[in-house]
Amino acid sequence: MKKIIITLAIALSTLSSFAREVEVSSRVLDAFKTEFAGAKEVSWTSGENYFKAAFVYNDQHVTAFFSTEGELLGMTRYISSIDLPISLQSSLKKGYNNYWISDLFELSNNDGTGYYITLENADAKIVLKSTSGSSWTVYQKTTKA
Repeated sequence: MKKIIITLAIALSTLSSFAREVEVSSRVLDAFKTEFAGAKEVSWTSGENYFKAAFVYNDQHVTAFFSTEGELLGMTRYISSIDLPISLQSSLKKGYNNYWISDLFELSNNDGTGYYITLENADAKIVLKSTSGSSWTVYQKTTKA
């Protein structure tokens, strides 16, 4: 269930939406302040079973997801393709050299670190994921009209 919530939350975080101010519990705020002391430009949104904080930390844009009890579920940050492991960079060049990168982020949670990348060309949009850091799998593929 936790993996489903995290996956849905991450998918929602990649969509453009209007942030709304929400009331965040003191338990979640305390967990956030402990984990990300010195964070700037913090904005909060919430879902049914989680809170999402978008903020700047160490000069990077980060998004963190917390349970309603204050447990850190996971965090994402946008990265450059040169920040990917070499094996992932290499397989992109070999298998997807006719696509451009429209989105790329790193996901860190209790299961480890993974990557999600959106590739596009004139005909298709492909979202790949890597949970092992060594290979990509197709997460979603759509054809453009």
